[in-house]
Amino acid sequence: MSSPENIHPTFGQLLGREAKEALLKQRGLVVWLYGLSGSGKSTLANALERRLHGEGVFTQVLDGDNIRTGLNSNLGFSDDDRQENIRRIAEVAKLFAGAGMVTIASFICPRNELRAMAREIVGPADFLEVYVECSFVTCERRDVKGLYAKAKAGVVKQFTGRDSAFEPPEAADLILNTDEQVEGESLEQLYRAVHPRVARPKP
Repeated sequence: MSSPENIHPTFGQLLGREAKEALLKQRGLVVWLYGLSGSGKSTLANALERRLHGEGVFTQVLDGDNIRTGLNSNLGFSDDDRQENIRRIAEVAKLFAGAGMVTIASFICPRNELRAMAREIVGPADFLEVYVECSFVTCERRDVKGLYAKAKAGVVKQFTGRDSAFEPPEAADLILNTDEQVEGESLEQLYRAVHPRVARPKP
């Protein structure tokens, strides 16, 4: 394990954020989408990225399943592992935002303490918390990944919303109800919240 006295950060010597944002002609931001499996997080993350990309905005999506195949492949779904999963993701998202990138995170992130930790790591000014709200019944009916059926059969353990609790948000900046809205409506609402925060004013 590294000793603190042997660590010497060089943040102050590195090229600053303003120079990178000026090069990209945009502002860095972390869009933190969370909700139950099947609520539409990944669909909205993908749609938002494509829309912003079409306008010349440099983006990166951090998706739960993708991250768990690489960076966090050693983590399970215990409370401690879920916390470490979110901590690592938030640290990566913070680095991307500091480089001027619009980072769209898509994770279940079931507890308020996890969302608060992510906001603290990234920094409130760079953090847009978006709850993708959808009932367990609707998500189970969609079951786009077949996970609800596996959870019901006992194949998938610690399944959020069934065996493991999902806490309603305490501090969401935006709530998208995909029970009531079609994809296009949710995307437009999300885009309107994101675009003013990433567009740099024209000289």
